[in-house]
Amino acid sequence: MSEIGLVEIFSMAEAIALIGTLFVILYFSRKQMQSLSLDIETKVLNDLNERMHAITTVGIERPDLVKVLNKANISPEIEFAYNILFTFAHVFHMRQRKVLRDYEWIGWVRGIKSTFERGTIMDIWKSNVSMEWFDPAFREFINTEIVPVSIKKQ
Repeated sequence: MSEIGLVEIFSMAEAIALIGTLFVILYFSRKQMQSLSLDIETKVLNDLNERMHAITTVGIERPDLVKVLNKANISPEIEFAYNILFTFAHVFHMRQRKVLRDYEWIGWVRGIKSTFERGTIMDIWKSNVSMEWFDPAFREFINTEIVPVSIKKQ
């Protein structure tokens, strides 16, 4: 039987330490890649939201161009409401992606509820004029968490 010397023990410990270090590096680099992926997706969503905002702004400034998107005669109030709703939808998506913290989200939800309670946006939402522009998750959020609360307070 051969004996393991002190040098061999140190060599094995060094190899185990290197392998352990590689696992730690891989774990944290994977976490960093997930965070980077979320940042890129958030940037893309922000860019798309800015484009939608620009399109809506043009529609408010030049109502004759809205017919490119919708042949119906849409008032500037409805166009402005859609701009607000798209902003709310964007905030909702940032919450889904865990970009907004709890206290920020609570503030936004209060603002959304207040808008639905005090303004005419509730009537525009209920009229279902082109609500297909909003994704089902956002529509469900508005219909289950915002609209019932706003109706109770009126």
